[in-house]
Amino acid sequence: MPLDLPAWTAVIPLRAGSKGLPGKNLRPLGGKPLYRHALDQALAAGAARVLITTDLPEVLQAGLPPEVHGIPRPPELAGDAVPMAPVLVHALQQGDVQGTVVLLQATSPLRTADDIRAALALFATGDYGLVMSVTEADRGVLKWGRLDGQRFVPLSAPEHCFANRQSLPPVVRPNGAVYVFDAARLVATGSLAADAVGVITMPAERSHDIDNLDDFEQAERLLARHALEHP
Repeated sequence: MPLDLPAWTAVIPLRAGSKGLPGKNLRPLGGKPLYRHALDQALAAGAARVLITTDLPEVLQAGLPPEVHGIPRPPELAGDAVPMAPVLVHALQQGDVQGTVVLLQATSPLRTADDIRAALALFATGDYGLVMSVTEADRGVLKWGRLDGQRFVPLSAPEHCFANRQSLPPVVRPNGAVYVFDAARLVATGSLAADAVGVITMPAERSHDIDNLDDFEQAERLLARHALEHP
């Protein structure tokens, strides 16, 4: 059952260029283009509107549901070195979006509508400026450091560098699947960063991100396995 949440807008960024896997956003995965997984998940989770910001004419000219709107992305925002924040600001301003926004990247096709709703419910508490999805990571990263000349500067507490891995605290990493934030705050600050960040934890099998052909083929296998386990 959908949770009783305020109306919200999903934003799906799609870029034509991809060095790791050209054409990946339109490449069929599980019988439909990769980007359609994010679109279908947004609608299943209850999005009032979905904005697709893209330079792909195939998407802009596609027959989309009435609550889905294509936002043509200008060339200066379509390069592979362009950060996500200005792309989002442009889409939100073009779409005149207010209130809660959910960023859904097409390269994370294994999230579920329940993952999206869980992030929305946490954001609705008002305790966080940003809510994002994470997955468990190797706690051994707490032993790492950065270099300051020839000086080792620990990334975490110095004592972690010399601890047994098993005794280190759990670590999570952003998995790129779900980000929830307020439209006005992002436009005003030009950044996704927030003082208080809440998280929902997703299992590794739903946290798969697609960058290259190997990733895509692994996602196909994971989807096929899920279909067998949940006929």
